[in-house]
Amino acid sequence: MRMVRAASALVLVLMLGGCATVRTLDAAKPGAPIVYSGTRLDWYSLNGGCCPRDRFGAEPPKYAAIDLPASALLDTLLLPFSLAAVLGLSLGVSGGM
Repeated sequence: MRMVRAASALVLVLMLGGCATVRTLDAAKPGAPIVYSGTRLDWYSLNGGCCPRDRFGAEPPKYAAIDLPASALLDTLLLPFSLAAVLGLSLGVSGGM
C-alpha cells in the first residue's frame, strides 16, 4: 500500500509539467485569461481552437481530455489568487527566483 501511494505521488508530480493550469501560470501573456485558465485552455483545445499560444500564451497538453479534470481541480484551488489578480489586489505573495 505504501509503495502504491509513493508511485501515485510520483506520477502526479510528473504530470504537473503537462498540466494546462501549470503551463498558463507562467505564460505571462498580456490579455490571456487568468480565471480557470488551464481549464479554459484544455476546453479550447478539445473544441479545435486554433493558435492557443496566441490566446493563452501556452500550448495545451497532448491529452487535454485527460488533463481537464485535474486542471479544473487545480484552477478551483487557485481561484482566490486568480480573482485577486484580476481585481488587481496585492496579496503579498511572490514566487520564483
